[in-house]
Amino acid sequence: MFDELLARVGPRITKQQTWYREPLEPGMKLALTLCHLASGSKYASMKFGWRVPHNTQSLLVREVCQAIIDEYMDKTGSMYNNYKGFYSVVLMALVDADYKFIWADVSGTGSASDAQIYNDSELKECAKDGTIGFPDPDPLPNEYNDVPYFFISDDAFAL
Repeated sequence: MFDELLARVGPRITKQQTWYREPLEPGMKLALTLCHLASGSKYASMKFGWRVPHNTQSLLVREVCQAIIDEYMDKTGSMYNNYKGFYSVVLMALVDADYKFIWADVSGTGSASDAQIYNDSELKECAKDGTIGFPDPDPLPNEYNDVPYFFISDDAFAL
């Protein structure tokens, strides 16, 4: 995937060599950008590992992201364009009380609402037919009654 992306975006992010300095390789620019986007690391913390100054990183990440958008813009269609006017993919996840993921779905497109994605999900079907695998009800601290497990969500989801 990296090679395919580099082949398509590389010409857009390749700079001319000047007498002043050598340009950064397109592969390095793309790798640094993907690393930053995937990890969320700050430029200042990445400057030592990549040997690229943080101010240069801030410029090249914008340049590479814009090149990716320009290259793929005509192929994305409107399915991933959300109501805020930019492209997105919806990640819907379910975590337990220990913050461990027990279910995740990244198939939602930006044009779909949270409720639409939930209504089309395997999670809703399993919750409805009882095969979701919730543990048996447990008492809360200082309580004698068993309390069932349940979902906590925002108002985008019907009860």
